Amino acid sequence: MPVASIEFFWDPVSPYTYLASTQLPSLAREAGVALVYRPFFLGGVMQATGNRPPATVASKGRYMMADLQMWARAYKVPLTPPETFPAKTILALRAGLVTEQQGDGERYAQAIMRAYWGQGRDISDPAVVSAVLSELGLDAPAILALTEQDAIKAALKANTEEAVARGAFGAPSLFVGEQLFWGNDRLDLLRRYLDEQAA
Repeated sequence: MPVASIEFFWDPVSPYTYLASTQLPSLAREAGVALVYRPFFLGGVMQATGNRPPATVASKGRYMMADLQMWARAYKVPLTPPETFPAKTILALRAGLVTEQQGDGERYAQAIMRAYWGQGRDISDPAVVSAVLSELGLDAPAILALTEQDAIKAALKANTEEAVARGAFGAPSLFVGEQLFWGNDRLDLLRRYLDEQAA
């Protein structure tokens, strides 16, 4: 039975989410499905599930940096590890919700992840988030004002809680229906699953 969409739960703090974001648009296009961008707060997911970031284990953190470089070379995409890590991404995520409502969610999500991991910019800084919005030709002051609305704050909380309830424990979390695919390295399995569902 054909599927309609891939739900992409994203937080730009995750380097593997950035890497996956460089591949997912073409993957979805080739599979003939929609790619739905859903900002969620990875810190809240980690807390709710008891998960720990890889960098909290020294040897795993060292390996992760080498692994990221290998994936970036394989994908032929830029990787510039930011000096500010982990970034505080709440504002960037709320802006993702606002831009999604305005029809610019994909462009913004791609740009904010590229700014952080592709260019090494500090997206904890509201001025950087504003600059990314402006570079897309969007009304940055208006969007940032909307991020303070209770409805936007509640929507981010709801996305995060929904992801956890559906089984997410890290990022990127990709759902096809209720089937979860976690991690950049599951994209081939995701592609295979979509092919099987379309058969």
